[in-house]
Amino acid sequence: MYEHDVIVVGAGGAGLRAAIAAHEEGADVALVTKLHPVRSHTGAAEGGINAALQEGDSWDLHAYDTMKGSDYLGDAPAIDTFAKDAPEEVIQLEHWGMPFSREEDGRVSQRPFGGLSYPRTTYAGAETGHHLLHTMYEQAVKRGIEVYDEWYVTNVAVTDHDDPEKRECHGCVAYDIKSGKIEGFRANGGVILATGGLGQAFDHTTNAVANTGDGCAIAYRAGAPMEDMEMIQFHPTTLPSTGVLISEGVRGEGGILYNDNEERLMYEYGYANNDGELASRDVVARAELTEVNAGRGIDDEYVHLDMRHLGEERIIDRLENILHLAEDFEGVDGLDEPMPVKPGQHYAMGGVECDENGETCIDGLYAAGETACVSLHGANRLGGNALPELLVFGARAGYHAAGRDMKTAEIQTGPSAESEAGDVEPPVEPGAIDRGSEDVAADGAAVEPTSVIENTVARERERIETLLERDGINHAEVRADVQETMTDNVNVFRQEEGLKTALRDIREARKEYQNVAVSDPSRTYNTDLIHTIETRNLLDVAEAITLGALAREEFRGAHWRAEFQERRDEEWIKHTMLAWEDGTPRLYYKPVILEGDEETYEPKERSY
Repeated sequence: MYEHDVIVVGAGGAGLRAAIAAHEEGADVALVTKLHPVRSHTGAAEGGINAALQEGDSWDLHAYDTMKGSDYLGDAPAIDTFAKDAPEEVIQLEHWGMPFSREEDGRVSQRPFGGLSYPRTTYAGAETGHHLLHTMYEQAVKRGIEVYDEWYVTNVAVTDHDDPEKRECHGCVAYDIKSGKIEGFRANGGVILATGGLGQAFDHTTNAVANTGDGCAIAYRAGAPMEDMEMIQFHPTTLPSTGVLISEGVRGEGGILYNDNEERLMYEYGYANNDGELASRDVVARAELTEVNAGRGIDDEYVHLDMRHLGEERIIDRLENILHLAEDFEGVDGLDEPMPVKPGQHYAMGGVECDENGETCIDGLYAAGETACVSLHGANRLGGNALPELLVFGARAGYHAAGRDMKTAEIQTGPSAESEAGDVEPPVEPGAIDRGSEDVAADGAAVEPTSVIENTVARERERIETLLERDGINHAEVRADVQETMTDNVNVFRQEEGLKTALRDIREARKEYQNVAVSDPSRTYNTDLIHTIETRNLLDVAEAITLGALAREEFRGAHWRAEFQERRDEEWIKHTMLAWEDGTPRLYYKPVILEGDEETYEPKERSY
């Protein structure tokens, strides 16, 4: 068994920032990751990092833009914390050597992005995530942070208690991809889940193959609820053949969207008369698909994104990577012709319920980054807000897990927070973890943390051996069924019958999964085994997304329902919550917090 103070699962942007913060606080910290850190999906982020850095901009303007973008489903304490902390994190990143694009006078460049009232998006060409990832990995290496790369975490070690809020997390279990051994990791301070997104639940996604919702599903089954899972962002500009992302930076620099009639669709049909192509992503994605459905799409599938008018010098300087992507995957030279684009699954606004320090309702279990739902993005994430989220809340989770006492809003988490809006139980004051050497089981008997981990290891070994030894169907059949129904029925445009169909398909796929077996019997570098385990996680997150989409009977942000064409504030300014109860999801709600540090946000009609 390996032992550290803080264990961070996943080594992308949030995981690396959490590990650096925990180390700065004096903790013995380790990163446990199924990929080498610089292969993490953060490296695919192209656009930029939002922060109020210039005179004339301010944190409260950034906070307002974020709340408006969320369609008033974001929680004000998280949004205010984020907007206040982001500038310091960006400056720290620059001091660590991040090669930001700069103005002629040497200042870090900032450009417009969708939904922003001020050009506050810092960037490094069109490879911002790549440079961010390498900059932070360099800092992790410099500090001597231990990295267990190609160790796939399959479960967390949590005490067994009927009440999830009385459970405690003491570590995790991981499968060593290189050797095939399954080992326990003890965390004396906390486990931080930072495993990234869940895009592989869909078959057209910008997400990497490794983005299978592992952290969400693991925390969910351990007893931490998932929040607002129906809120899935479909990025408006992905390449049709692959789902590869074309950065919002193209539109930030002045790129234009045209339909098959060569009309500038965002203005011609009134989708966004003021901001046009720089409306929020949900607005632009719906506009594109509306054009396609109206017969004005190109080849009945996509629209054109044109940047030729920007000029070769500007494109090469700021968007060179986009030229390579368009040429490599679509055979299009962006200097001479427009690029084909269509919406594709990009980001999950929902995730594991947690507070601003990443704490879940399970003592010792944290979440950060896209795995988490601190309720920053609500119903729609603004472009450029994902990377600073990794920095701000990754850092806060790392500091807190390592023992720093940090202020948060008094927000109760977990299933006991169940209520309708306006009916909230008294809040619980969050505090630093101090579990000592023993826990107490449901029957009052003492539980030694080591035995909790050993028992979890034994169960995981048995589960994996069963998959390796039995005969059955291949996981790929199950995964393909889930991806197909999610793409067909839980996409940009949703309707009740389609959502019910998706739910039936997912539950049928879950039954089929009981007969899944691994065809490769080897114990080393067994990708078939890894994908089989991941498919179970995809089943859980796909079901959660669909249940939330069925429950939310309104149109808000990225969630569009054919039967409900209005935002219904009186009924639906509340979060959808899902708790795992003996293998069955239980749906409940909790109110959105609109009271911020300096003002209470009043829901308004959202227009761009």
